[in-house]
Amino acid sequence: MKTILVVEDNQNQLLLYEQELQNEGYNVITARDGIDGINMVNDYIPDLIVMDIVMPKMDGLESMGKILSNHKKIPVIINTAYSCYKASFFSWPADAYITKSSDLKELKNKIKELLETREILNGMGYSEQ
Repeated sequence: MKTILVVEDNQNQLLLYEQELQNEGYNVITARDGIDGINMVNDYIPDLIVMDIVMPKMDGLESMGKILSNHKKIPVIINTAYSCYKASFFSWPADAYITKSSDLKELKNKIKELLETREILNGMGYSEQ
């Protein structure tokens, strides 16, 4: 079972993602801010991260940078309500950018796609670090 870390400060959104992704067959772990997200990655090493940008304590971009400095091959999906960040996305080390929506179809499809790609690369001997 693949493990997904969802880093999201909005409790309702976090619960929705957790429930929907568990229904898809994923093990879901959660964090409410960037600092907790870093700690969860170090403790559990998830297969994929869904990361909000605007959060207390440490924003998603800073925490993503810290996470990827030690875990370079974990796919990261930036998931934010602020579409204004999309223009900057290509300068970030994230694998995908999705604007938050009540319909999680796009997010679920992107998670599946990234995990399948990671599985193929791992099968070809692509290093996790």
